[in-house]
Amino acid sequence: MELIESLNWRYATKKFNTEKVAPDTINQIVTAINLSASSTGLQPYRLFVIENQDLKKELGEGSFNTQIANSSHLLVFAAFEKITTEHIDDYMNHISTVRSIPVENLADFRNAIINGILSRSEEVNFQWAARQAYIGLGTGMIAAAELRVDATPMEGFDAEKFDRLLGLPEKGLKSVVTLALGYRDTENDIFATFKKVRLPEDKFATTLV
Repeated sequence: MELIESLNWRYATKKFNTEKVAPDTINQIVTAINLSASSTGLQPYRLFVIENQDLKKELGEGSFNTQIANSSHLLVFAAFEKITTEHIDDYMNHISTVRSIPVENLADFRNAIINGILSRSEEVNFQWAARQAYIGLGTGMIAAAELRVDATPMEGFDAEKFDRLLGLPEKGLKSVVTLALGYRDTENDIFATFKKVRLPEDKFATTLV
């Protein structure tokens, strides 16, 4: 299985070289993330693809994650602070357009989402939205590995600064996790040669029959 080979190849890259990832390759990773599973299909987060070097440098200032500034591209996953009726209605209209069905036929689905999601607190919904973003993060990491692009997921960043510099509050979004993309610097990243350490599968997974 080629996917297993790709997952064995990947690691959380600590140092990137200066090679840029081609636009088409970045687009494939973004497409894969967009196709990720999402509860109810609502996709309650957005993705920001940052190539601008000055912006990456500013975002990375003060962080121990040097990959922010040194990456070829930085992906920022931002979840909606709250879920609104407008989000749900926009989703219904989009389904109607894509599947060529009257939006009225989606009334039961709409009501189920509204009753299930809008009955919860804004904080609960934000945490739910953030978890959906993490599903996209995992998909992005796998897609990058398949394309032999190195990727480093990171939580250690100044979220308030990221939000301010990216104008996220005006969009109702908050940054939750980032993914640095590039190519490993095999001469300066000692982790590039380390064997992957994972639990034996009989300790990791339990099969119930």
